[in-house]
Order: sequence, then C-alpha cells, then structure tokens
Amino acid sequence: MDFLNQLLRVPIEQLPFYLVTLVIAFTVHEFSHAYFANKFGDPTAKLLGRVTLNPTVHFDLIGIILLLIAGFGWARPVPVNRDNFSKPRLMGVIVSAAGPLSNLLLGVLGTLIYVILIQFGILDAISNDKLLEAIRLFFGLFTLMNFFLFLFNLLPLPPLDGYRILEDIVPRSMFGTLKKFEQYSMFIFLLILVIPGLQRYTISPLYTAAHSMYMHFAKFFLMLMGA
Repeated sequence: MDFLNQLLRVPIEQLPFYLVTLVIAFTVHEFSHAYFANKFGDPTAKLLGRVTLNPTVHFDLIGIILLLIAGFGWARPVPVNRDNFSKPRLMGVIVSAAGPLSNLLLGVLGTLIYVILIQFGILDAISNDKLLEAIRLFFGLFTLMNFFLFLFNLLPLPPLDGYRILEDIVPRSMFGTLKKFEQYSMFIFLLILVIPGLQRYTISPLYTAAHSMYMHFAKFFLMLMGA
C-alpha cells in the first residue's frame, strides 16, 4: 500500500473517485468530438464506433495509467476528416471546441447538483459519515477536474484542442509558420508537464482558475436559489 501511495500522484483512498471522474470526463469529451463531426458530415468516427458513450471505445489504458502516475495522460483521440465538412474551418472549430465545452458543461452540472444537495439539506440528512465524506470528495474532484480539463484542453499547443482551433482560425498564410512551430511546441508541451518547477507557472494556475470557476458558479447557483 505504501508503494502504491508513493507511485501514484493520487492518494490511494481517492483513486476510485478519480477513476470515475476520468471515465465520465474523457468519455463525454471524446463522444462530443465524434458526435459533432458526424453531425457535420464526417462519418469517420461513426464508422469506427466512436459516436457512443461507451467508455471502453474511448479509453487508452496507458494514457490513464500515466495520468495517475505522472499527472498527464490522454484518451484515444477521435479521428476527424475536415474535408468531409461543407465548411471545413468553421465546423472544424466547432468539432474541436466541443470536447472542452463538454467538460465545462459537466463541471457546471456537477456544481449545480452539489449546490442543490447542500441547499435543500439533502447532505444534512445523511447520517453515515463515510458516505457523506465520499459524496463531498466525489463532487469536489468531479467539478475541479472537469473545469481543469476545459481550461487545459484550450491551450494552443499540440496535440490539444486549442491548437486545432488555432489551426482553423489563423489565415492560411500562417500555416507554414504553425507547422514549423509545431515541432517545437510539442517539446514545450512535454516540458510543461514533466518539469515540476515549470508546473508551478503552468499547470498550477490552471487548477487555481478551475477552483475559481467552481466558486463563481456555486455562488451564482446559490444566488438563483435565494441563498
């Protein structure tokens, strides 16, 4: 057990909550890409069985293990052929943005549900301390991770969605510059994730921003409920 605690970045007792959160967050994220790509006329993802909420078709085992051990990982990317879109650049932006926006929606929904549980005294009615702690831990992780994934995936670095959006919105005259930058940006991306000193200025601020998003949405929903 001590070995696992040292190996994983996630406390072993919190591991089930992280895994459930990642299953939901990654599955909905990749499904959103596939759904809109198919909706806009590209059947590539559908033919590969990716327009589904079945998590087994979206998960990459190595990506999940690395996420738990190294702090970064991935799901299986959805293949998209923009040539099948009637408006490749506009629809490409929407398809790329659909993934991060789905995580934003999950974070908002998680916050709303948690606020309802608190505001209407549902949590107060739970006498089992372990169950109460588990509910609080799950919603805390679920909202924070989804808001973080929303922000993280919008970074304009390959292979993130933010870079794909950038590719579709910059003038065609800049494509060559982007391609030259791409080989270096991947290296920069890995450095940001791997070097602890850099994470203080890159990844940590994203977690801070994700927590701030949760607090703002929670206050907003409380205000709507008259609290």
